[in-house]
Formats: sequence, structure tokens, C-alpha cells
Amino acid sequence: MRKGMSHSARSAMFAPLGQVGRAEAVAARLADAITLGLLADSEQLPSEADLSAQFGVSTVTVREALVALRQQGLVETRRGRSGGSFVRAPANPPPDEWRSRLREVSLSDLRDVGDHYLAIAGAAAKLAAERSSPEDIERLRLAADDLRTAHGIDFTRAERQFHLEVAAAAQSPRLTHEELQLQTERGGLLWLPLGAHPHEEHVAITAAIAAADGELARKLTEEHILGALDRLADVHLDLLAP
Repeated sequence: MRKGMSHSARSAMFAPLGQVGRAEAVAARLADAITLGLLADSEQLPSEADLSAQFGVSTVTVREALVALRQQGLVETRRGRSGGSFVRAPANPPPDEWRSRLREVSLSDLRDVGDHYLAIAGAAAKLAAERSSPEDIERLRLAADDLRTAHGIDFTRAERQFHLEVAAAAQSPRLTHEELQLQTERGGLLWLPLGAHPHEEHVAITAAIAAADGELARKLTEEHILGALDRLADVHLDLLAP
């Protein structure tokens, strides 16, 4: 899978935490960055001092967060002159793990998340068509291409990365933050590997954005998300059937 994400996407992930200064919040933000692919496997994290400044927390808080990430197997620390904290991308989860995640939510919760996602992703696609740069378009094309051969957890990462790149291309920090929030809450369920492989839908959305057709980009994005919601609802009902 392609390495690296747009500067806007990474900046949103490392934005200050505001009044939340707990180590758990820092660990969660970094864990999201790793699982979303914003931080690549083996990539070195910024120093504790730099992370402290970026998140707006103390170095002690950052140190506690890194301990938690090491315990989760998402970070490893190396000693010596070239040492530091390095990302360890998570291995593929057990094949049936997503089923247990899906059983934990209600159909109304899924619909509510879907409504929110439609509003955010649709608006982001429209603005991306109006504001994106040639570099943004190239990143979208690469992100769309990632889905061509992706399977399992790589499929989920490719879907999530594509939509994050669309939000970043909209040049709106608030929309990018909303996209991140949705993906790190229930929104990630939308992109479970449920058999569909909508690579061509990504290509069409990218083409609409490249053509500066905001209304078409919004329409195609909303149809893409509605299709994912329909598949998710069908599987959810099957899982709950006696």
C-alpha cells in the first residue's frame, strides 16, 4: 500500500487536544494515526518534546501514552544514537473480529452515523472539487488505486484513507477533523470488508473532483456511502437473526 498521507491529514491528527490532557487521549490519537495509515509501519515518531508541543500536553503525559502504545504493540522503542519510538502497524485481525464489533451496535446507531457521514463526506467532496490542487488530485488518484487489490484490513484502510484525503483536499481543517472523528468512532464500521470492492466508485469520485464538478462529486460520494450503509445493514440483520 502507498506510504504517506497529505500534510493536511497528518496535521489534523497531530492537532492540539485542547483541554483534554490525559495520556489516554494522546494514546488514542496516535493509535488512530497508526491504524488509519497516517503513520507508516517502521516510521519514527517525533520526539517526546515535539509530541508534547504538538498535542499541547506535558512530556510526562506523552511518555505515559507511549507506554500504553507499547503495551498494545503499536509502538516499539529503540535505544542508542539512532533510537526513538517507531510505529508497528497492527497485524490483520482475526477474520471474524468485525462480526463481534458489528453485533455491539444497533441498526439505529448505524443509520445515525451514516447520516452524519453523508453530511460530512458529501460536503468535503463538493469543496474538494472547488478547492483541490493538482497535488491533491494526484494523491486522490493514488488513494483510489490503493483499493484495486486491497483485501481484509488493507481494504478498510484504503477506504478510510481515501475519504480522509478527500476531506484534506477540501482545504477545511474542521471537515478533516470531523472525518477523523467519524472514522475513529463508529464510522470505521462503514468500511468493513463485506465483499464489495468499489474501486470504480473511488475512481469516479476522483474524476468528478478533478473536473471541478462539485455537485457530481457530492452525489457520487453520497451514493458510495449509501451503498456501504445498505450492505452493512443487511449483514447486521443477518448476524442478529436467530
